[in-house]
Amino acid sequence: MTEIAVLGNGRVGGSLSAALSRAGHQVTVADRSPGAAADAARAARIVINATPGAGSLERLLALREALEGKILVDVSNATVDGPDGLPADLIYPGTSLGRQLQEALPGTRVVKTLNTMLYTVMTAPAALSQSPTAFLSGDDEEAKRVVQGLLEDLGWQRDWITDLGGIETAQAVEAAVLFVPHVMRSGGFAPFAVSIAR
Repeated sequence: MTEIAVLGNGRVGGSLSAALSRAGHQVTVADRSPGAAADAARAARIVINATPGAGSLERLLALREALEGKILVDVSNATVDGPDGLPADLIYPGTSLGRQLQEALPGTRVVKTLNTMLYTVMTAPAALSQSPTAFLSGDDEEAKRVVQGLLEDLGWQRDWITDLGGIETAQAVEAAVLFVPHVMRSGGFAPFAVSIAR
């Protein structure tokens, strides 16, 4: 059992917190009340950032002290939305939210993952007709091993998980969000994920 704080209680945060609780972890979901996120982060070993990516950096910078020494799992996409509410551009072109977080929070071990799929796939990867791929980007090898274990608890088979290397590789996986509007306009709001076929 691991103490996990989930920041963000929308569809992504709610889905992850429910699935991780079912897997036997002690999960706290931080609401928007003052101090709730800091209290939850302080008491956890792992903090999951499921807040909207456009405001994540500012929100998490305010939690710098509470995040010291923690593993921060960033599943967000920082995008500028188009008129239809779907991603139209990246807020951090040439870098990534994951890298911005790591640079701003040097005492925190940031791991980027689960941002290349519809949120339903995060907790039910086997429901797709072919094997999806979950990517890991982060500078700390132990933190990535811990996060890989969490993914396996969510139903991800080990050979569906690809470690891309350091946090600089988050730039590539975050850019994949630009596929999303076109995939959804083409196929509707159906579960999908990026998959690497070998």
